[in-house]
Amino acid sequence: QGPLVESGGGAVQAGESLRLSCVASKQAFLGSAMGWYRQAPGKEREFVAAISWGGGSTYYADSVSGRFTINRDNAKNTAYLQMDDLKLEDTAVYTCAARGDFSARTIWNSGYGMNHWGKGTVVTVSS
Repeated sequence: QGPLVESGGGAVQAGESLRLSCVASKQAFLGSAMGWYRQAPGKEREFVAAISWGGGSTYYADSVSGRFTINRDNAKNTAYLQMDDLKLEDTAVYTCAARGDFSARTIWNSGYGMNHWGKGTVVTVSS
């Protein structure tokens, strides 16, 4: 296993909820800002959400704002993505990432400069 391991994906119906977890090694997690990305079949990777080390700052993609919540438990080296009111278009492989600083929204949008990436967990939303 790598430094970041996602879990919690699955198949749900539209309108339901899922919570994804990203468990990190202590080295990867300590002091890092954490983010979630997703890639739908046939589409490019898309930024979803990010959270600062202390948890006080967050970014969300417009497509998930108000439905998804990112948080973290630093004692458990774990970041979470609570996904509510799931839609068909949320179907994707969700991957977590860690970087040394929270940085600007544009950096997260690009996906560049991440220190670590997980392998992803699959979320499938059906009608």
